[in-house]
Amino acid sequence: MSEALTELATYIREARSALVEDATIAFGELTLTATVENIVPLLTFLRDDVQCGFICFVDICGVDWPQREKRFDVVYHLLSPRQNQRIRVKLAVGEGEAVPSATAVYMGADWFEREAWDMYGIPFTGHPDLRRILTDYGFEGHPMRKDFPTTGYVEVRYDDNAKRVVYEPVELRQEFRNFDFLSPWEGTDYVLPGDEKAKT
Repeated sequence: MSEALTELATYIREARSALVEDATIAFGELTLTATVENIVPLLTFLRDDVQCGFICFVDICGVDWPQREKRFDVVYHLLSPRQNQRIRVKLAVGEGEAVPSATAVYMGADWFEREAWDMYGIPFTGHPDLRRILTDYGFEGHPMRKDFPTTGYVEVRYDDNAKRVVYEPVELRQEFRNFDFLSPWEGTDYVLPGDEKAKT
């Protein structure tokens, strides 16, 4: 399999060297690194080229690296039934930097780009309907960012009495618990039968 991936990486580099910054094979998968300007032409090439044939769009996801200057990675996963291979294409973008939408190349990119916008705040230019998809429309922030508070400020639930969605301050139902490890319920200080063998 790695020989086929090496041949594919060499072919893509030779055919479209201007579109690919780097091609690496790790853990049995080929990863192409692209730029924001080249992502749509590269995806179009990977879909339309006879040797590639990556016609199945699998996923777009975001990765947050808050310590980096270009904070986010946008990662595309594609499948070629003809080659029976998968490929990963990724690009680094800064906070607030827009990425061209892949919906013109793969119609299935629509909801995945909405998810990346909703969870990470990565905007996609040219998207037909870029709005939240997993959180409520009035939601503030992007929950998959590493600087997002872990408990949040409000919780959303459907109130059956009011027959609508209500927002309430987060309330922790259980107090922080200090464990007593000498308690017979949580641990013993006597030797159980058979444990004496472990010390010899």
